[in-house]
Amino acid sequence: MTNRPPPQVAAPIPAPPPPSPQQLTPIAPGAPLVGPQRLEDFRGQRREVQEGGRTLIYEPGRVIVRDPGGQEFVRHDELERFRYGARDIRVMREDRGETRTVVIRPDGSQIVTITAPDGRLLRRIRRDIGGREIIIIDNTYRDPQAVGGFYVDLPPPEIRIPYNRYIVDAEEAPPDVIYDTLVAPPVERVQRRYSLDEVRYSPSVRQLMPSIDLNTITFETGSWEIGPDQVAKLQVIADGLNQAIQRNPREVFLIEGHTDAVGNETDNLSLSDRRAESVATLLTQQFGVPAENLTSQGYGEQYLKEQTQGPSRINRRVTVRRITPLLNGGQAALPPPPPGIAPPR
Repeated sequence: MTNRPPPQVAAPIPAPPPPSPQQLTPIAPGAPLVGPQRLEDFRGQRREVQEGGRTLIYEPGRVIVRDPGGQEFVRHDELERFRYGARDIRVMREDRGETRTVVIRPDGSQIVTITAPDGRLLRRIRRDIGGREIIIIDNTYRDPQAVGGFYVDLPPPEIRIPYNRYIVDAEEAPPDVIYDTLVAPPVERVQRRYSLDEVRYSPSVRQLMPSIDLNTITFETGSWEIGPDQVAKLQVIADGLNQAIQRNPREVFLIEGHTDAVGNETDNLSLSDRRAESVATLLTQQFGVPAENLTSQGYGEQYLKEQTQGPSRINRRVTVRRITPLLNGGQAALPPPPPGIAPPR
């Protein structure tokens, strides 16, 4: 796996299985995470179909795409993560096939998520109790410079900061370094706006932003459950995220999941995606980090930090990365807001 070129997503990834009504039932703040916590709990439920020369592997809450060259990608439905701490959740189908999901918080504020018929996130909006709206993610705008599918190939960035401030080790970094990394600018000028999928599936785009490796969190083999003894280790990260979001309510952070190369690639991709989602969920459920300011993605064994095919604690990691400048083009002007949407202030 480590000798392959970076995965390139040339065609849209299908929508994951839609959440069931039970999966969109609000869960009280502080309640334990629910549902399966190990791959063996549902591995037998996988269903494979062939479509357009690709293999689509459907499993609860996810679809994994295997290209003819053997490269794999995963997509999941993020809305289930929003039910923690919600008062009510309403799902509406629009005339154009879009889905509008409104998560109502106990204070009356709302998180509105609009997805396309193919499952792509179009827009995520926070609406306060006074009706004022802030667009957190807008994928409806297509940059004129964007070409092709979801993959963008950029030259490696020139890193002009100390490497331990470019990839920060959470186990060794003090809280001020954690916070500084969570609000750090890109290491190079961002040339244009990128869609969320371009960020998710283009490593060279993500490399424009510093990151934090949460190597303080460990998981049991085949599991994405975060044990009680691990929860407290997220406190410093949560504090930094909350502080950054208070500073700028439009901040978006990507939680990335990575595994070592032991086991098969499909299992590792699903496992890494679920571990990233578990961390994002726990940050919201236990530490109050707004769910709408987080997104998650698993990469399996695609980006090994330690080049080994054997077991590696270094490779079994979760990474946090600020992606706001990638989504809004750094200092580039944003397009006008859609009709009925108040411009952010």
